[in-house]
Amino acid sequence: MAPSRHADEGGQLQLMEPDRVEEEEEEEECFESIDKLISQGINAGDVKKAAGCWDLHLQWPNDAHQESLTGIKGLSEAKVDKICEAAEKLLSQGFMTGSDLLLKRKSVVRITTGSQALDELLGGGIETLCITEAFRGVSSGKTQLAHTLCVSTQLPIHMHGGNGKVAYIDTEGTFRPERIVPIAERFGMDANAVLDNIIYARAYTYEHQHNLLLGLAAKMAEEPFRLLIVDSVITLFRVDFSGRGELAERQQKLAQMLSRLTKIAEEFNVAVYITNQVIADPGGGMFITDPKKPAGGHVLAHAATIRLMLRKGKGEQRVCKIFDAPNLPEGEAISFCFDDIYVTAFGGIMDAKD
Repeated sequence: MAPSRHADEGGQLQLMEPDRVEEEEEEEECFESIDKLISQGINAGDVKKAAGCWDLHLQWPNDAHQESLTGIKGLSEAKVDKICEAAEKLLSQGFMTGSDLLLKRKSVVRITTGSQALDELLGGGIETLCITEAFRGVSSGKTQLAHTLCVSTQLPIHMHGGNGKVAYIDTEGTFRPERIVPIAERFGMDANAVLDNIIYARAYTYEHQHNLLLGLAAKMAEEPFRLLIVDSVITLFRVDFSGRGELAERQQKLAQMLSRLTKIAEEFNVAVYITNQVIADPGGGMFITDPKKPAGGHVLAHAATIRLMLRKGKGEQRVCKIFDAPNLPEGEAISFCFDDIYVTAFGGIMDAKD
């Protein structure tokens, strides 16, 4: 196995030996097992205690495991039984009937974007249980939509909100809490309360970005989150991996992170909204005026359930086009400018209620 790259505490990338890579892969598997058990309602502290003596790669629990667990201080027999029952439930998960899947789909929540035209295009808003990607260049409205969703997610369900908290991972330093204030006021909400329900983290390397997701599952298991934003999903991968020689490794790491985002969306019924950048498309042809395509290649294309292309229209207009979606027809929505006053200017869903 070739040496891999690792970021030390100072953020500098260093070569890792193969045995260190294997150790990190085992640690990642353990993190995934812990997240899965927490998602089944097991207390995070109890799961971490169990991890100290039991290989939590979700093996089928046996009598030896139960005996070891009951010897841990703070783990009663009832807690041990609950942990083992959750592990058995996860291991037995497999096929389900179409009726069961349809019933699961009834739990999907559609969160308003603040724009009536955009909501209609999306069939009601941004969906939970899946990843929605918005891509295009600067000033296309991707980040402003993210700020608006930070507020609209906290609206009650009957007002087309998600009635939940928001997690925001920022890789470009574009999140501005002061932009939340006028949006919250537009929706008739207390700005301070809205900001208190947003947890924010600035990521500086792709590994940092991935590690932030590892701890997020524990929070989502204990608190009512409904939206996770990653703005932008590709930036740090393009910085930390340069040149064609590192492309395969970059795509592998990107796929791992996107897999975790998918698990979070499905296990906690949250909407995952990611922004993406564009790159030049040499195969776009001479007759295409703006030959650009979303970064991330097929890995990102297959991970995102709904892909939106945003672009600047005439004057202050912004245009959103369905680029790819399994259950939405092709179409476009034209809104007013996506700056701090667009929700006031556009009105949309709020005007429909007034």
